[in-house]
This record gives sequence, structure tokens and C-alpha cells, in this order.
Amino acid sequence: MTLAQTLEQFLRRGGTYTGGLSESITAYRQIGSDAMISMVSRGRKGMCAMSEFVWKRPIYGVVAGAALMTACAASPQTPVPDVSPVGPVGGGSVSAVAPFASSGNASMDSWREDFAARAVAGGRDAAIVHATLAEIKPLDLYLGDDVDIAKTDVASQAEFAKPIWDYVASAVTSDRKTRGAARLSELTATFDRIEAAYGVDREAITAIWAMETNLGSYIGSFDAANTLSNMAVEGRRQSFAESELLALMKMQENGDVSREQLTSGWAGAMGQTQFMPSTFLTYAVDFDNDGKKDLWNSAPDALASAANYLRASGYQKDMPWGIEVLASNDFDWSLADGEDRRLSTWKSYGLSPMAGGPFEAPETAYAELWLPTGATGPKYLLFKNFNVFKTYNRSDSYAFSVGLLTDGVAGKHGPVAIWPTELELLTRRDIMVLQDNLNRLGFDAGAVDGIAGRGTKGALRRFQKANAIIPADGYPTTIALEQVLSAD
Repeated sequence: MTLAQTLEQFLRRGGTYTGGLSESITAYRQIGSDAMISMVSRGRKGMCAMSEFVWKRPIYGVVAGAALMTACAASPQTPVPDVSPVGPVGGGSVSAVAPFASSGNASMDSWREDFAARAVAGGRDAAIVHATLAEIKPLDLYLGDDVDIAKTDVASQAEFAKPIWDYVASAVTSDRKTRGAARLSELTATFDRIEAAYGVDREAITAIWAMETNLGSYIGSFDAANTLSNMAVEGRRQSFAESELLALMKMQENGDVSREQLTSGWAGAMGQTQFMPSTFLTYAVDFDNDGKKDLWNSAPDALASAANYLRASGYQKDMPWGIEVLASNDFDWSLADGEDRRLSTWKSYGLSPMAGGPFEAPETAYAELWLPTGATGPKYLLFKNFNVFKTYNRSDSYAFSVGLLTDGVAGKHGPVAIWPTELELLTRRDIMVLQDNLNRLGFDAGAVDGIAGRGTKGALRRFQKANAIIPADGYPTTIALEQVLSAD
């Protein structure tokens, strides 16, 4: 889930980050506007050279940066533990922590000395602080000079960089569905207990497990303390990373884990269901009753912890996450506007299940119409559980894949409709041009970041409807860009 689970908790503790909540990602990196204008002005092959295109409104030097996802929309019922740093950066006093050997990076050494002092001043155990930070080393991923390696921005992540059909093809595989079904059978008794305790469907838990670590087969090879330390030294997410490091220390103080256990993914998420440290503190459980909350080696602990988190995020048992639908040729696609409507309302508009038969949800249930590739591709009604999946990762592609795997391990398959792979999609620079011009025309697309999130698609949909363009589906293609560029 990378960082998605913890950002709302971070905000509640007083942390800050920049962004617009209408987009799929909301953390932005400030860079030179001249460099960005030069990059965007090159345009895409096949269009008039962007150097000949005069923007009518400047980009304000903002581009998608840090690999942070927006926080979960639900309000977890368990209080967030107070593990915030005491005092500002650079405000540490003489530390009671034993001296550290040099990491080989002067900036890292200076940050570590200061942070260790602040951690101890804030109540963390000095010996655990030392053990947590003693072996940190600079990682090229965060601190390297090679930009092709040190690339931790959202736009380069698969769920944002790939067309959705490519992402789904790589995530929702026959092997994952088959192996997931096998694990459901093998762990029947465990899942019976988990469902009884937390009210979360076993298929959904298994789908998360498959997406996060391929059913526990790969839990990452990074050291959580090291990668979070690198994140802090790199600077864009220093407060966030330090808060997570303090949570790592608290986990050790509680006796939940040992220092040697703390393997993680590249952003510090740990175990078979990839919890960030502060999420671990709040939601991890010892489900096998061995005295340890072992999300690395114990499938019962990992799966029950995920169920605990999903329950707190508002999961509704025995409700669908989404249903593929059919619509008439004259359907008003501008209704795919992100608004929830009762299922009875959608039925009155003529929507019906692609699989035939009745909808497997009560008519009072609320759902939104979602067109992942516009009016020519698969079409889904999305229910609350889809947004619960997004508390793991704010990407629609991710949550959609979790949903398809939820169905897949139960023997269902989708989507039935064919992906419109013939569409000519926009490059990231094209999307920035689209966003800037939609903003210029008064259709608020949010930050000019090159990510075609829901804010951008909503702005395009409003532009299309205002200009009587059919279909008004908000899907950003080269044709849609040309229509926006030609508008007065």
C-alpha cells in the first residue's frame, strides 16, 4: 500500500503536505517553472510543435513529485498513537544515544545526530534509537545523483504510468487468481475466524494479499529504518518519514518486533500486507496468539491485521465493490461525474448488469458510474468497498485490480467489455498542456502535474458538456486535447 494508509493519520497529528484532494495523488514538488515550461513545450510527436504553441496561462512550476498517495477517506476508529517528533529539525540537544559510525554521507550523519537527540527527548528509548539508526546508509533511490535511479515520483509508478489495461493485465493474472483460490481453501479455518472477528470478506483480504506481496511470496528487501531515514534526509517528506521512524522505535519498545525483522518495501511498508509503521501500531494484531504481531512470517497475523484495517476504513461485508454494466447508445455519459446515486436511480437510467440477471446489491445502495477508459471501454458501477480498497493505494487502477482479484479468486472473471487499446493516449507532457488549458478556460483541473486523475477528467467532462461534445466522458485522448486547444 506504500504510503497511502498513513497520510490521513499524519495530517491529524499536525503534519502537512501540498496538494489538491480532487486528484489521485496530492503531493507536489516545487521545481523551476522555466524548466517545466521548456519540458512541456516540446509536446508530442504528431502535433504541431509545442514551441509554436503559445500558452495563454503559465504553469506555476509545480509537478508531481513525492511518492505519496492521499489518505484514506474513512475515519479509523482506533486513536492514532502519538509518536510525533519533539522540536523542529535542527533543534535537538546533546543526545544520550551512543555515538554513530559515519554512514559515508555527511548530510545523513548530521540529520541522524539531530534526529536521535530529538527522539530521545521525545521519550524514545536511547538504546532502541541507536539500534534503529546505527546501520543506515545512503540509497541511490533517494540520494543518488543518477536521476534514472533516484526516481521516486508518483508519475513513474506503474499504477499511474501505465494504461489501465496494461496495469490490469500485469496485476490480475491467472496465476494470482488460481493461487489465491488455493490459499482460500488451505486457510479456510483461519478465514472463518477472521470473517467472524472483523466482518470483512475473505476474497477481498486475499486480493489485497495478492496485490501487495503476491500472497506473501515477496515482502521486500529493503530495511525499513534505512529507507525511511533516506526519505527524511532527501527532505521532501522529512516530517512524515521521521514520524514513521518513531513508530518503528515504538514497535520495538512494545516488544512487537525485533530490529532484525524490519524488512520492507522501498517506501517502508512492511510484511505480507505492507503496513507502514504507524499503521502497524494502530491495526496490527496477534491473531495466532503466539505473543507477537508478526506480519512478516505469520499469514494469520498479516491477514487479520489487513481485515482490521479494512473494517476501520468502512468495509461492507457481502456487498459488491463494483458491477460491470451495459448502457444504451444514447446514454448521457456526463453522468459518470463521480457522484453517488442510488442503484434504483441508475436502473431508471437504463443501466443493467453486464452478466445479466438482477443487480447483486440492494436498490438503496449508493454507487457511482466509472468509465476507466471512457465511453468506448468497460463501464462499472462502483460501490463503497471500491473506495475502501483505495485506502491502501489511491490509484483507481490499483483498487480496480483488487476488485477484479476479489472476483477472480471466487471464480468470476471481468471485465467482459473489450479495452479500447486503439485510442491514442496522452503523454505526461500532453496532460500538463491539457490541464493548463482547461484551467485557462475556467474548468478547474487542479494542479498542472501531468497526472490525469479524477480532477482532470472531471474538468474535461465539464468542458465537453459545455461545448456539446459527445461523448462527454472526460477521457483524455489526443482528440480531446485538440478540442481543448482549439477552444476560445
